[in-house]
Amino acid sequence: MGDGDLMTGAIGRKPVLTQGRRVTRFIATLLDPRAYLHGLKLLNHYNQTHVIPRRSMTVGLGAAISPTCQLSNPTRIRLGARAHIGAGCYLWAGPEHGNITAGDDLLLGPNVMITAANYRFRDGAPVSAQLMTEASVNIGDNVWIGAGAIILPGVTIGANAVVAAGAVVRNDVGEAEIVAGVPAVTTGHR
Repeated sequence: MGDGDLMTGAIGRKPVLTQGRRVTRFIATLLDPRAYLHGLKLLNHYNQTHVIPRRSMTVGLGAAISPTCQLSNPTRIRLGARAHIGAGCYLWAGPEHGNITAGDDLLLGPNVMITAANYRFRDGAPVSAQLMTEASVNIGDNVWIGAGAIILPGVTIGANAVVAAGAVVRNDVGEAEIVAGVPAVTTGHR
């Protein structure tokens, strides 16, 4: 066996495309209606998950929400003044009564998920067909939530707290506490 034949028994190389083949492929792409239909699907998705919901939220002065943030049940989402919501964040309020309320100067890193609803998984039916358990999420003033953190339903985060990147918060966080880990635990204070 030679180098690279570890598991498959064969060595492969990516074919090199000639300039003519690249031009032909580009023209075929321009003429393919599926590319335009897919573009319309993406535009519709963005409109349904960001543009329309953004109009229904209550947002304080000076707030900045990334255009890649996705919002669900926005009438139950309230952000304070100067909130900064990073790229790829998810703010999912509950479908019936679970609210997300944040104070002034909230800072969310990229890809943070805050949800006020969660599917049940013990009812004996497919998860997506089950009812949801809802509980409001309340976040105080001047809270920083790091990249990729997940805030679960029913959590209250006190003012001046910090949630580390990648933390999963399922219990309340006190004022000025710093939490990290899965599940999140207190690691210090500000």
